[in-house]
Amino acid sequence: MAQLDTLDIVVLSLILLGTVAYLSKGKLWAVEKDPYANGFGSANGTTKAGKTRNIVEKMEESGKNCVIFYGSQTGTAEDYASRLAKEGKSRFGLETMTADLEEYDFEDLDSFPSDKIAMFVLATYGEGEPTDNAVEFFEFITGEGVSFSQGNDPPLGNLNYVAFGLGNNTYEHYNSVVRDVNKALQSLGANRIGDAGEGDDGAGTMEEDFLSWKEPMWAALAEKMGLEEREAVYEPIFEIVERDGLTRDSPEVYLGEPNKMHLEGEAKGPFNAHNPYIAPIAESKELFNVKDRNCLHMEVDISASNLSYQTGDHIAIWPTNSGDEVDRFLDIIGLKEKRHAVISVKALEPTAKVPFPTPTTYDAIVRYHLEICAPVSRQFVASLAAFAPSEAAKAEITKLGGDKDYFHAKTGAHLLNIARFLESVSGGERWPTIPFSAMIEGLNKLQPRYYSISSSSLVQPQKISITAVVDNQQLPGRNDPFRGVATNYLYALKQKQNGDPNPEVYGHTYEIMGPRNKYDGIHVPVHVRHSNFKLPSDPSRPVIMVGPGTGVAPFRGFLQERAKQAQDGIDVGRTILFYGCRKSTEDFVYRSEFEEYKKAMGDKFELITAFSREGKNKVYVQHRLKERATEINELLEKKAYFYVCGDAANMAREVNAFLGQIIAEKRGLSEAKGEEIVKNMRASNQYQEDVWS
Repeated sequence: MAQLDTLDIVVLSLILLGTVAYLSKGKLWAVEKDPYANGFGSANGTTKAGKTRNIVEKMEESGKNCVIFYGSQTGTAEDYASRLAKEGKSRFGLETMTADLEEYDFEDLDSFPSDKIAMFVLATYGEGEPTDNAVEFFEFITGEGVSFSQGNDPPLGNLNYVAFGLGNNTYEHYNSVVRDVNKALQSLGANRIGDAGEGDDGAGTMEEDFLSWKEPMWAALAEKMGLEEREAVYEPIFEIVERDGLTRDSPEVYLGEPNKMHLEGEAKGPFNAHNPYIAPIAESKELFNVKDRNCLHMEVDISASNLSYQTGDHIAIWPTNSGDEVDRFLDIIGLKEKRHAVISVKALEPTAKVPFPTPTTYDAIVRYHLEICAPVSRQFVASLAAFAPSEAAKAEITKLGGDKDYFHAKTGAHLLNIARFLESVSGGERWPTIPFSAMIEGLNKLQPRYYSISSSSLVQPQKISITAVVDNQQLPGRNDPFRGVATNYLYALKQKQNGDPNPEVYGHTYEIMGPRNKYDGIHVPVHVRHSNFKLPSDPSRPVIMVGPGTGVAPFRGFLQERAKQAQDGIDVGRTILFYGCRKSTEDFVYRSEFEEYKKAMGDKFELITAFSREGKNKVYVQHRLKERATEINELLEKKAYFYVCGDAANMAREVNAFLGQIIAEKRGLSEAKGEEIVKNMRASNQYQEDVWS
């Protein structure tokens, strides 16, 4: 027999290893990966190597008969999906799972068994767009000539589904994603159970819209699928394990770091919605000249990262909860003394995902990962009745959970968060029997807050400007104001950076140095979200901008850009800004900058102001628009771009209506025709909005 030389042995060894790998599917040496080892996985866990993207296979593997898909941008749709999953399990015994749409392919939906149910909870983002994680699904299911694997006729005749959409009626394409998906599924033969629900964030009725939709949906689903309702009993999805061998000083314990790279001090890009960049704040200052209100200007330095932005994009701020509210929360559930105890959180069923890295501490979870300051959900508080510390508290929370009008009368105007709500129900008595897992499952994950970038990438590509009013509202029935989480966090950072002589006491409770002092030197976690809110590609095109208050933020960036282009000898088109505030002496932001832009652009730039509290009558930007109706119409006939940024419910809606009226009046058309022209402007991106409710 011929001797084997070294090369032969190497080749044969590789073939043998490859064969073993193929036959074992790698299980012989597989090591489960830490889903928080880097920033590339989802913040709710990651798709492990080799995980199936076939939802039917996944449901079979895990013994599920109900999947709730979610398309979520800010976390609300994901929260509703989780709530449906928990309720389906506890009330009807369904074996439920939630599913991020971007983690699955959909060519195999035609093999979805008729004895299982699919639910779609879909948010509409911006001007009728699917959320980032739903883009591929939306394009697939609504596309022409959609092709499935089985060749059935109709393709989705076996698919039974329910649908709920999250939208905002101040936008032109209200809830268009769920409407388009519903239409597409039905055209492919799928069977919808119950009505397709629609929640309206613009009207502030999202929660009640969801609750009023789901009850008849469950009734229709129970009848269709032969389900029997049972008494709902809390069944934990997560197990809390105390780690006696670890302390908060142990190097492997997460104290608020979003992933393993941050824990080990080696954070690198890509920086995105799952992996923030800890950015230094280069500058921060106050813009208002009034004692009881604050508006911040901040410059965030991204020069040491691979982040980039385009004028008109958004910056996401990753806030932390204030120490005051963290203390209140831990105290009411009896964990204040154990706040620094180290725990692991483990999923009790295979499709659940722990929404943050562990091992960690109670304090870190509450401070960095849970939305503890948001107004309470009626559905969630109803689920806590079993853990009430007294019969009186149990009766009260049961009534609050079951009676919509009573709930809103007692809590609505006060914007009570979960801890304040529990305090009010029990008269301050603690609720120590609430499982901590119930809080993780029932509260939203603390989400980044998005702000329109108020700088030009042409002028300052390495620094991002933020313009934000500090949310600090005095409300009836509260001893202290309702404070926005992110803006007060930024305010605390600004006060520390500037050594303000009388800093807000509330701000002292923010852990602004970050986990393990990693934000020392005044840093803030951020990422960039790209937007379609853009200047025309042709600088000579006229633009009309309407931005009262901090709605002026993106227009400061637009003006920076056009002023620089003018200085560089580029021909810029007519540029008009309608800006409004209360008083010219108190909250007129960037006044001196506007004068500089005027010097750079000359007659091409005009600032038109509206001060609502300087005369006998309140004057708003809408009134100024009407006064300039002739010029606005002439510019629009020259294909001027029209932009609106600010309050969606009132200002933006009125501006939209006024514009239709201006066009109709000046062109001798009916109001209906004027409205149609505005709709067409929207469709062609000649009319753009960057608004919030």
